[in-house]
Amino acid sequence: MTTDLSINLSVLDTAPVWRGSTATVSLRNTIRLARTLDQLGYHRFWLAEHHNMPSLSTSSPAILAGQIAAVTTHLRVGSGGVMLPNHPPLVVAEQFGTLAALHPGRVDLGIGRAPGTDPLTARALRRQAGPLGGSDFPAQIMELLEHFAPPVGAPAPAARRGKVLAVPADEQAVPVWLLGSSGYSAQLAAALGLPFAYAHHFAPHGTLAALDAYRSEFRPSQYLAEPYSMIAAFGAVAEDDARGELLSAPLRMITAQSLRGQNPHFPPAEEAARFSFTPEERAVVNQMYDPQIFGGPETVRQRITELTKATGVDELMMLSVVQDHDERVHSYELLAELAGLRPPATD
Repeated sequence: MTTDLSINLSVLDTAPVWRGSTATVSLRNTIRLARTLDQLGYHRFWLAEHHNMPSLSTSSPAILAGQIAAVTTHLRVGSGGVMLPNHPPLVVAEQFGTLAALHPGRVDLGIGRAPGTDPLTARALRRQAGPLGGSDFPAQIMELLEHFAPPVGAPAPAARRGKVLAVPADEQAVPVWLLGSSGYSAQLAAALGLPFAYAHHFAPHGTLAALDAYRSEFRPSQYLAEPYSMIAAFGAVAEDDARGELLSAPLRMITAQSLRGQNPHFPPAEEAARFSFTPEERAVVNQMYDPQIFGGPETVRQRITELTKATGVDELMMLSVVQDHDERVHSYELLAELAGLRPPATD
Protein backbone atom coordinates (compact mmCIF):
# COMPACT_ATOMS: atom_id res chain seq x y z
CA MET A 1 0.00 0.00 0.00
CA THR A 2 1.41 3.38 -0.95
CA THR A 3 0.63 6.86 0.25
CA ASP A 4 1.47 10.30 -1.05
CA LEU A 5 3.24 12.09 1.80
CA SER A 6 3.40 15.32 -0.24
CA ILE A 7 6.86 15.96 1.18
CA ASN A 8 10.40 15.11 0.24
CA LEU A 9 11.77 12.04 2.01
CA SER A 10 15.43 12.02 3.05
CA VAL A 11 17.87 10.13 5.27
CA LEU A 12 20.16 11.11 8.14
CA ASP A 13 22.98 8.75 9.05
CA THR A 14 25.52 8.41 11.86
CA ALA A 15 27.26 5.21 10.65
CA PRO A 16 26.35 3.37 13.91
CA VAL A 17 28.91 0.94 15.29
CA TRP A 18 27.70 -2.36 16.72
CA ARG A 19 29.33 -4.48 19.39
CA GLY A 20 31.76 -6.88 17.74
CA SER A 21 32.12 -4.68 14.67
CA THR A 22 34.20 -1.60 13.84
CA ALA A 23 33.79 1.98 12.69
CA THR A 24 35.50 1.03 9.43
CA VAL A 25 32.79 -1.53 8.65
CA SER A 26 30.08 0.97 9.55
CA LEU A 27 31.48 3.67 7.27
CA ARG A 28 31.65 1.27 4.35
CA ASN A 29 28.09 0.13 5.02
CA THR A 30 26.95 3.76 5.01
CA ILE A 31 28.37 4.19 1.52
CA ARG A 32 26.66 0.97 0.42
CA LEU A 33 23.39 2.25 1.87
CA ALA A 34 23.70 5.57 0.04
CA ARG A 35 24.02 3.79 -3.30
CA THR A 36 20.72 2.01 -2.67
CA LEU A 37 18.95 5.16 -1.49
CA ASP A 38 20.11 6.94 -4.63
CA GLN A 39 18.38 4.28 -6.72
CA LEU A 40 15.20 4.31 -4.60
CA GLY A 41 14.53 8.01 -5.14
CA TYR A 42 15.34 9.53 -1.73
CA HIS A 43 16.01 13.27 -1.81
CA ARG A 44 18.97 13.88 0.53
CA PHE A 45 21.53 11.93 2.48
CA TRP A 46 23.10 13.81 5.38
CA LEU A 47 25.79 12.90 7.92
CA ALA A 48 25.78 14.11 11.53
CA GLU A 49 29.02 15.23 13.19
CA HIS A 50 29.97 13.38 16.39
CA HIS A 51 33.28 12.98 18.20
CA ASN A 52 34.69 10.63 20.83
CA MET A 53 31.61 8.40 20.62
CA PRO A 54 32.50 4.75 19.94
CA SER A 55 28.97 4.02 18.74
CA LEU A 56 28.95 6.72 16.02
CA SER A 57 31.62 7.00 13.33
CA THR A 58 30.62 10.19 11.47
CA SER A 59 33.39 12.39 12.85
CA SER A 60 34.19 13.88 9.41
CA PRO A 61 30.96 14.67 7.55
CA ALA A 62 32.68 16.56 4.72
CA ILE A 63 34.96 13.65 3.87
CA LEU A 64 32.19 11.08 4.05
CA ALA A 65 29.83 13.27 2.03
CA GLY A 66 32.45 13.48 -0.70
CA GLN A 67 32.79 9.72 -0.84
CA ILE A 68 29.02 9.31 -1.03
CA ALA A 69 28.62 11.96 -3.71
CA ALA A 70 31.27 10.18 -5.78
CA VAL A 71 29.30 6.91 -5.86
CA THR A 72 25.80 8.35 -6.31
CA THR A 73 24.13 10.36 -9.04
CA HIS A 74 20.90 11.95 -7.83
CA LEU A 75 21.03 12.28 -4.03
CA ARG A 76 21.78 15.62 -2.47
CA VAL A 77 24.54 15.01 0.06
CA GLY A 78 25.70 17.05 3.00
CA SER A 79 25.94 17.55 6.71
CA GLY A 80 23.25 17.27 9.29
CA GLY A 81 25.21 18.92 10.55
CA VAL A 82 28.64 20.39 10.89
CA MET A 83 28.95 21.78 14.42
CA LEU A 84 30.20 25.21 13.44
CA PRO A 85 31.77 26.27 16.77
CA ASN A 86 34.16 23.32 16.40
CA HIS A 87 35.65 24.70 13.17
CA PRO A 88 36.78 28.00 11.64
CA PRO A 89 34.09 29.15 9.18
CA LEU A 90 36.80 29.54 6.53
CA VAL A 91 37.70 25.84 6.73
CA VAL A 92 34.06 24.74 6.55
CA ALA A 93 33.48 26.99 3.53
CA GLU A 94 36.56 25.60 1.78
CA GLN A 95 35.48 22.00 2.42
CA PHE A 96 31.91 22.38 1.22
CA GLY A 97 32.88 24.75 -1.57
CA THR A 98 35.20 22.03 -2.84
CA LEU A 99 32.42 19.44 -2.63
CA ALA A 100 30.07 21.73 -4.54
CA ALA A 101 32.65 22.37 -7.24
CA LEU A 102 33.07 18.62 -7.76
CA HIS A 103 29.37 17.76 -7.45
CA PRO A 104 27.45 20.84 -8.62
CA GLY A 105 23.85 21.19 -7.51
CA ARG A 106 24.02 18.29 -5.06
CA VAL A 107 25.69 19.64 -1.89
CA ASP A 108 24.03 20.97 1.27
CA LEU A 109 25.65 22.46 4.35
CA GLY A 110 23.68 21.98 7.54
CA ILE A 111 25.23 23.65 10.58
CA GLY A 112 24.58 23.41 14.29
CA ARG A 113 25.63 25.13 17.49
CA ALA A 114 26.14 22.16 19.86
CA PRO A 115 29.60 20.58 20.17
CA GLY A 116 28.42 17.10 19.16
CA THR A 117 30.56 15.61 21.92
CA ASP A 118 31.63 15.93 25.54
CA PRO A 119 33.24 19.11 26.96
CA LEU A 120 36.76 17.62 27.09
CA THR A 121 36.65 16.63 23.42
CA ALA A 122 35.12 19.96 22.45
CA ARG A 123 38.06 21.74 24.04
CA ALA A 124 40.46 19.48 22.13
CA LEU A 125 38.67 20.36 18.88
CA ARG A 126 38.55 24.08 19.54
CA ARG A 127 41.97 24.35 21.26
CA GLN A 128 40.66 26.54 24.04
CA ALA A 129 40.37 26.20 27.79
CA GLY A 130 37.61 28.73 28.42
CA PRO A 131 33.82 28.36 28.38
CA LEU A 132 32.25 26.51 25.47
CA GLY A 133 29.26 28.79 25.00
CA GLY A 134 27.93 29.60 21.54
CA SER A 135 27.50 33.33 22.05
CA ASP A 136 29.36 34.12 18.83
CA PHE A 137 27.40 31.58 16.77
CA PRO A 138 25.38 34.18 14.79
CA ALA A 139 28.61 35.99 13.86
CA GLN A 140 30.14 32.68 12.77
CA ILE A 141 27.13 32.00 10.54
CA MET A 142 27.39 35.39 8.88
CA GLU A 143 31.11 34.89 8.28
CA LEU A 144 30.39 31.49 6.75
CA LEU A 145 27.65 32.81 4.46
CA GLU A 146 29.91 35.60 3.19
CA HIS A 147 32.45 33.06 1.96
CA PHE A 148 30.02 31.52 -0.55
CA ALA A 149 28.82 32.94 -3.83
CA PRO A 150 25.31 34.45 -3.60
CA PRO A 151 22.33 32.43 -4.84
CA VAL A 152 21.52 32.67 -8.53
CA GLY A 153 19.77 35.97 -9.19
CA ALA A 154 20.89 37.58 -5.92
CA PRO A 155 23.04 40.72 -5.99
CA ALA A 156 26.75 40.15 -6.25
CA PRO A 157 28.64 40.83 -2.99
CA ALA A 158 30.70 43.94 -2.52
CA ALA A 159 34.32 43.76 -3.59
CA ARG A 160 36.26 41.42 -1.32
CA ARG A 161 39.48 43.37 -1.43
CA GLY A 162 41.36 42.84 1.79
CA LYS A 163 39.23 39.83 2.73
CA VAL A 164 40.26 36.20 2.80
CA LEU A 165 38.86 34.20 -0.12
CA ALA A 166 37.56 30.70 0.58
CA VAL A 167 38.58 29.06 -2.70
CA PRO A 168 36.54 27.59 -4.38
CA ALA A 169 33.62 28.46 -2.09
CA ASP A 170 33.56 31.98 -3.52
CA GLU A 171 32.39 30.41 -6.81
CA GLN A 172 29.75 28.14 -5.26
CA ALA A 173 26.25 29.01 -3.99
CA VAL A 174 25.99 26.23 -1.39
CA PRO A 175 22.62 26.07 0.42
CA VAL A 176 23.17 26.59 4.15
CA TRP A 177 20.69 25.12 6.62
CA LEU A 178 20.42 25.89 10.30
CA LEU A 179 19.88 22.86 12.53
CA GLY A 180 18.59 22.88 16.06
CA SER A 181 16.56 21.43 18.89
CA SER A 182 15.33 24.62 20.54
CA GLY A 183 13.46 27.83 20.01
CA TYR A 184 16.75 29.71 19.81
CA SER A 185 17.88 27.95 16.64
CA ALA A 186 14.41 28.24 15.12
CA GLN A 187 14.30 31.99 15.73
CA LEU A 188 17.82 32.47 14.39
CA ALA A 189 17.00 30.54 11.20
CA ALA A 190 13.89 32.70 10.80
CA ALA A 191 15.80 35.95 11.34
CA LEU A 192 18.44 34.98 8.76
CA GLY A 193 15.94 33.63 6.24
CA LEU A 194 17.51 30.17 6.12
CA PRO A 195 15.93 26.72 5.86
CA PHE A 196 15.52 25.04 9.25
CA ALA A 197 15.94 21.39 10.27
CA TYR A 198 14.66 20.36 13.70
CA ALA A 199 16.05 17.42 15.71
CA HIS A 200 12.78 15.65 16.51
CA HIS A 201 14.81 12.47 17.01
CA PHE A 202 16.22 13.62 20.33
CA ALA A 203 13.97 16.52 21.34
CA PRO A 204 10.50 15.48 20.15
CA HIS A 205 8.51 17.46 22.69
CA GLY A 206 9.87 20.78 21.46
CA THR A 207 9.14 20.16 17.79
CA LEU A 208 5.84 22.02 17.40
CA ALA A 209 6.91 25.09 19.36
CA ALA A 210 10.18 25.42 17.43
CA LEU A 211 8.50 25.07 14.05
CA ASP A 212 5.79 27.55 15.00
CA ALA A 213 8.46 30.07 16.04
CA TYR A 214 10.36 29.53 12.80
CA ARG A 215 7.32 30.09 10.58
CA SER A 216 5.86 33.01 12.49
CA GLU A 217 9.14 34.93 12.68
CA PHE A 218 10.54 34.07 9.24
CA ARG A 219 11.98 36.95 7.23
CA PRO A 220 12.46 36.45 3.48
CA SER A 221 16.08 36.68 2.37
CA GLN A 222 18.21 36.24 -0.72
CA TYR A 223 18.50 32.59 0.31
CA LEU A 224 14.84 31.77 0.81
CA ALA A 225 11.61 33.57 -0.04
CA GLU A 226 9.37 31.45 2.20
CA PRO A 227 10.07 29.26 5.24
CA TYR A 228 11.19 25.71 4.53
CA SER A 229 11.37 23.22 7.38
CA MET A 230 12.44 19.64 7.87
CA ILE A 231 12.44 17.30 10.86
CA ALA A 232 14.69 14.32 11.53
CA ALA A 233 13.10 11.33 13.25
CA PHE A 234 14.32 7.95 14.42
CA GLY A 235 12.47 5.07 12.86
CA ALA A 236 12.50 1.72 11.14
CA VAL A 237 10.00 -0.21 9.05
CA ALA A 238 9.77 -3.98 9.51
CA GLU A 239 7.39 -6.65 8.29
CA ASP A 240 5.24 -6.26 11.42
CA ASP A 241 4.86 -4.02 14.46
CA ALA A 242 6.61 -6.43 16.84
CA ARG A 243 9.80 -6.45 14.81
CA GLY A 244 9.61 -2.73 14.15
CA GLU A 245 9.32 -1.93 17.86
CA LEU A 246 12.14 -4.35 18.65
CA LEU A 247 14.41 -2.32 16.36
CA SER A 248 14.06 0.64 18.73
CA ALA A 249 15.48 -1.38 21.66
CA PRO A 250 19.21 -0.71 20.97
CA LEU A 251 18.56 3.05 20.95
CA ARG A 252 16.63 2.85 24.20
CA MET A 253 19.34 0.78 25.89
CA ILE A 254 22.26 2.91 24.76
CA THR A 255 20.43 6.07 25.87
CA ALA A 256 19.96 4.59 29.34
CA GLN A 257 23.63 3.60 29.42
CA SER A 258 24.63 7.15 28.52
CA LEU A 259 22.65 8.36 31.55
CA ARG A 260 24.90 6.07 33.61
CA GLY A 261 28.02 7.67 32.16
CA GLN A 262 28.72 4.75 29.83
CA ASN A 263 29.66 5.08 26.16
CA PRO A 264 29.39 1.62 24.56
CA HIS A 265 28.80 0.28 21.07
CA PHE A 266 25.23 -0.50 20.07
CA PRO A 267 23.98 -3.85 21.43
CA PRO A 268 21.96 -6.44 19.48
CA ALA A 269 18.24 -5.75 19.51
CA GLU A 270 17.30 -8.99 21.26
CA GLU A 271 19.72 -8.28 24.10
CA ALA A 272 18.59 -4.67 24.36
CA ALA A 273 14.98 -5.80 24.71
CA ARG A 274 15.94 -7.57 27.94
CA PHE A 275 17.71 -4.54 29.44
CA SER A 276 16.63 -3.54 32.93
CA PHE A 277 15.78 0.18 33.17
CA THR A 278 15.41 2.16 36.33
CA PRO A 279 12.10 4.05 36.54
CA GLU A 280 13.94 7.30 35.81
CA GLU A 281 15.70 5.81 32.77
CA ARG A 282 12.44 4.33 31.51
CA ALA A 283 10.78 7.74 31.69
CA VAL A 284 13.59 9.38 29.70
CA VAL A 285 13.73 6.77 26.94
CA ASN A 286 9.95 6.61 26.60
CA GLN A 287 9.76 10.39 26.31
CA MET A 288 12.41 10.32 23.58
CA TYR A 289 11.46 7.24 21.56
CA ASP A 290 7.70 6.79 21.91
CA PRO A 291 7.10 9.77 19.52
CA GLN A 292 9.40 8.24 16.88
CA ILE A 293 8.46 6.08 13.86
CA PHE A 294 8.92 2.34 14.47
CA GLY A 295 6.61 -0.47 13.40
CA GLY A 296 5.19 -2.43 10.54
CA PRO A 297 4.22 -0.74 7.26
CA GLU A 298 0.70 0.31 8.24
CA THR A 299 1.77 1.68 11.64
CA VAL A 300 4.67 3.60 10.11
CA ARG A 301 2.41 4.99 7.39
CA GLN A 302 -0.02 6.22 10.04
CA ARG A 303 2.69 7.71 12.25
CA ILE A 304 4.33 9.53 9.36
CA THR A 305 0.99 10.92 8.22
CA GLU A 306 0.13 12.11 11.72
CA LEU A 307 3.57 13.61 12.34
CA THR A 308 3.82 15.47 9.06
CA LYS A 309 0.26 16.75 9.35
CA ALA A 310 0.81 17.96 12.92
CA THR A 311 4.13 19.66 12.14
CA GLY A 312 3.38 20.91 8.62
CA VAL A 313 6.98 20.22 7.59
CA ASP A 314 8.12 20.27 3.99
CA GLU A 315 10.49 17.35 4.39
CA LEU A 316 11.03 14.30 6.62
CA MET A 317 14.46 12.86 7.30
CA MET A 318 14.60 9.32 8.70
CA LEU A 319 17.43 7.94 10.84
CA SER A 320 17.39 4.13 11.08
CA VAL A 321 19.79 2.36 13.45
CA VAL A 322 19.58 -1.33 12.50
CA GLN A 323 22.35 -3.85 13.09
CA ASP A 324 21.99 -6.07 10.05
CA HIS A 325 22.88 -4.12 6.92
CA ASP A 326 20.42 -5.97 4.72
CA GLU A 327 17.61 -5.37 7.23
CA ARG A 328 18.46 -1.68 7.40
CA VAL A 329 18.35 -1.46 3.60
CA HIS A 330 15.04 -3.33 3.57
CA SER A 331 13.61 -0.87 6.10
CA TYR A 332 14.37 2.00 3.75
CA GLU A 333 12.97 0.02 0.83
CA LEU A 334 9.70 -0.47 2.70
CA LEU A 335 9.64 3.22 3.60
CA ALA A 336 10.20 4.21 -0.02
CA GLU A 337 7.32 1.96 -1.07
CA LEU A 338 5.05 3.48 1.57
CA ALA A 339 5.89 6.98 0.40
CA GLY A 340 5.44 6.14 -3.24
CA LEU A 341 9.02 7.02 -4.12
CA ARG A 342 10.12 6.22 -7.64
CA PRO A 343 13.59 5.58 -9.01
CA PRO A 344 15.03 8.73 -10.61
CA ALA A 345 15.06 8.90 -14.36
CA THR A 346 18.33 7.82 -15.95
CA ASP A 347 20.09 10.00 -18.49
